Amino acid sequence: PGNATLGCVVIPTYNEAENIATLLRACRDHAPDVHLLVVDDNSPDGTADIVREVARTDTRVHLIVRRTPRGYGRACIAGLRWAMEREFDPIATMDADWSHDPEVLPWLFAATGEADVVIGSRYCPGGHVVNSPLRRVLLSRFANAYIRTILGLPVTDCTSGYRVYRRDVLKELLAQPLVTIEYALLVELLARAHWSGWRIHEFPIVFMNRCAGQSKMSVRVVAESVVTPLRLRLQRGCRRLRSRERPRGIATRARSVGEEVRSVRGSNPLGT
Repeated sequence: PGNATLGCVVIPTYNEAENIATLLRACRDHAPDVHLLVVDDNSPDGTADIVREVARTDTRVHLIVRRTPRGYGRACIAGLRWAMEREFDPIATMDADWSHDPEVLPWLFAATGEADVVIGSRYCPGGHVVNSPLRRVLLSRFANAYIRTILGLPVTDCTSGYRVYRRDVLKELLAQPLVTIEYALLVELLARAHWSGWRIHEFPIVFMNRCAGQSKMSVRVVAESVVTPLRLRLQRGCRRLRSRERPRGIATRARSVGEEVRSVRGSNPLGT
């Protein structure tokens, strides 16, 4: 499995003062040796100040405050590049609103022993969603079906932000020009990883709708999620046409690792 002492979790934030301190404590409880990087988009509610206070007594908590145009994708890229430059491996992303359970962190990191990208999945066998409005669940289900169809991805939860990458994967993916630096970055990185033949596994999670703070979902985010897969598909088709490539077929097949770990889930895979 991945070496926990070299692992890093990137947590993008904007106005998460109500959640961030308890989330960082929970991450530390379940993954004591993993480094935690909060990338804050200059939140007016004092999120960064809370992180600074936590970091005073925890040398594995780090903070980046971005004062350039804010956005989830931009914050993710900044955090991923920071972690890559410091040679962390593996590198994870998770949300700050408690929709992603920190208890699962050790299992996601451990799964990188068999995979290059591990997705914390709401929709693979064993995963589910709680405390979320039906309309939002239906929208998410439709979006994932749409993305799978357009991009040919063998993954049930293409939009999950709870995931772990091996450093070599990110090194390749972030060296390429990106179609988007917004929320749909999650879809783009997953598609490019699959097309490049990296091993992608899914691990079942329980996704809980945020209990505090405000959702960042907007019409713009939804529209971008519709357009980006089409742009990626068109770009890939143009590249094949220019290079006269023959389709390579599916290099890898994503699968759920839930069944494999269920029998040993009573112990922490990172030995913590």
